[in-house]
Amino acid sequence: MSGDRVVAVARGWIGTPYLHQASVRGAGCDCLGLLRGVWREVLGGEPEAVPAYTRDWSEPQGDERLWRAARAHLVPKDRGEAAPGDVLLFRMRDGAVAKHLGLQAGIGAAPSFIHSYSGHGVIESPLSGPWARRIVARFAFP
Repeated sequence: MSGDRVVAVARGWIGTPYLHQASVRGAGCDCLGLLRGVWREVLGGEPEAVPAYTRDWSEPQGDERLWRAARAHLVPKDRGEAAPGDVLLFRMRDGAVAKHLGLQAGIGAAPSFIHSYSGHGVIESPLSGPWARRIVARFAFP
């Protein structure tokens, strides 16, 4: 799978409003919905149905559910091997489960990633120090 193709498709979602549990380009998506939508555009049907989830899903149990799903359907990579199109998994707070996703867009001197973020929708953000420190895993599309 070409990382450049993944990035091009993800950039086509920029401007989609944030909408919890949704995955419709131009209408609404959350971070998982963005990944699901990009998957459908580059690979076809989704590998499994996603059950309904709350905003705090997996937190009370400390269950790394998203990380397990990523390992099941994506190709694990070393966190230091950045490439366009990589799927990034973030832990937003120390001690919390990892549950934010993004797609690496730019690499090198000006790294960036595309994600859907509450209050912002789908945007391309600089992969600045505070964001980079939150990355707990990196994956490639199969």
